[in-house]
Amino acid sequence: MAEARSGPTVGQIVLGLRLKELRESAGCSFADAAAALSVNTTTVRRMEKAEVGLKPLYVKALLERYGVAAEEAESFLRLVEEANRPGWWHRFRDVLPDWFSLYVSLEGEASLIRAYEPHCVPGLLQTPAYARALLRTGFPGASDEELERRVALRMERQELLTRPRAPLLWAVVEEHVLRRRVGTAAEMLQQIDRLIEATQLPNVTLQIMPFSAGPHPGMFGPFQLFRFEIPELPDIIYAESLTGATYLDERPDTVAYLEVLDRMGTQAASAQDTEALLGEIRKELTA
Repeated sequence: MAEARSGPTVGQIVLGLRLKELRESAGCSFADAAAALSVNTTTVRRMEKAEVGLKPLYVKALLERYGVAAEEAESFLRLVEEANRPGWWHRFRDVLPDWFSLYVSLEGEASLIRAYEPHCVPGLLQTPAYARALLRTGFPGASDEELERRVALRMERQELLTRPRAPLLWAVVEEHVLRRRVGTAAEMLQQIDRLIEATQLPNVTLQIMPFSAGPHPGMFGPFQLFRFEIPELPDIIYAESLTGATYLDERPDTVAYLEVLDRMGTQAASAQDTEALLGEIRKELTA
């Protein structure tokens, strides 16, 4: 998908894929579809990739061109209306980067989230104080109000871990992440306690990559893999940089990342050893 436009929802992505399937099933080329809308082929391609919004009139014209029955077309258009509604995160649009809004949408719809974090505690497991200290460093010019809104957004994202049908979160975190003090000693202790509590959740698996593990295949940087129960959606990889992000959904890419995650899982501490290591770090903070 490369770098996506601002704020496509998972629903828009799925409907774009369905439009592609309907076009191909009808034996229509991009040129045929474009002619039905009096647009260029690029517009149709971008609709199918959710790189532009789904305009109901355009979608209706395409469904007619593809020979979709009236009742099925009405259902499809209702889904378009639903998918076009802004997600809950829209109210944080003043502090939410365009390239990250897709991440929040994917995170909220995923059934499995696998993550590797070499720099900081995963956002879904951060305490408010830890998040505030990180964000203050990342946005040194932000006002106190803006900073608190960024913290609030991160905390609201965490609610998905305890909702009905919560996703499975499996994260591998480098040991030095937990030994690097973020905020005060007391705030870091709170963060360690938060991780200990999180490991008790049935849908959370945390593995620490200890110093003793040496080099491993994920050392190039942080990334997440999202998996969905929605049949149309493939696995999606998210990799972040200083000024943006890349979303990958081609199978060779996602398989490569999945293999790296599996290999790291065998090198990282087991869940039991991770719990013991967290206990050791906690003792050091209270000494």
